[in-house]
Amino acid sequence: MIHKTTEQSSNYNDLELKSSLELLEEINAEDQKVASAVKLAIPAIKDLVDQLYEQISRGGRLFYIGAGTSGRLGILDASECPPTFGVDHNVVIGIIAGGDTAIRKAVENAEDDTNQAILDLQKYDINKNDIVVGIAASGTTPYVIGGLRDCQAMGIKTGAIACNPDAPIFDYADYPILAEVGPEYVTGSTRMKSGTAQKMILNMITTSVMILIGRVKGNKMVDMQLSNDKLIARGIQMIISETNCSFDHAAELLEEFGHVRTAVEEYRKLKGTK
Repeated sequence: MIHKTTEQSSNYNDLELKSSLELLEEINAEDQKVASAVKLAIPAIKDLVDQLYEQISRGGRLFYIGAGTSGRLGILDASECPPTFGVDHNVVIGIIAGGDTAIRKAVENAEDDTNQAILDLQKYDINKNDIVVGIAASGTTPYVIGGLRDCQAMGIKTGAIACNPDAPIFDYADYPILAEVGPEYVTGSTRMKSGTAQKMILNMITTSVMILIGRVKGNKMVDMQLSNDKLIARGIQMIISETNCSFDHAAELLEEFGHVRTAVEEYRKLKGTK
């Protein structure tokens, strides 16, 4: 049996006797440890990002598999890539044990099936061009371990994000990422520090890869989807920033081309500038 820091007793006791201010200050004190734990994982994250860049550049895909909070975090990160970076919904895909129902409600015993993950992945015709990253705070989730095991047997590259050293999930990961955040404020509640660490790492992975494949220019989301008034207004300001044209002209360009990058490129073609 592995030693699980995620299951160690909290550093705090008698929580029910504390004031709201004490609770908030202590939770915040624990949260401040997360960024330091993630910083230590940067070399491992870099290795995964570099491999992802190569494979996505060749048309490969990134799959996340997880259960419970970990699965939901993978789905969240995947779902934010198309509107933020303008990539197809099939570039980053999140899969949760128990299917879509489990996004909102726990599905009994879904995470205990070691054979289901590969079946869920095969619905997407997964192949050697893709990478599968398992997310599990404990690093012991059977659904995730089984999925990575089966992917490795098929020659598919794998990664893993967990918060316990020597977690079994790492045995089936070509790119293991450890974020050891220590005991949770509420003992065993890995939706807290562990979940925060996982979210930070997922943000780092996809944001870095999207920048590397050219989905950001300067520091702007020039390929974002213009799905609401706020984003349209942001798009207009991006065009103004890049071209120094008037607000009205920028709005006209965005309406005509429907895309910030294209609007800027077409404006520069007309003006004969780069």
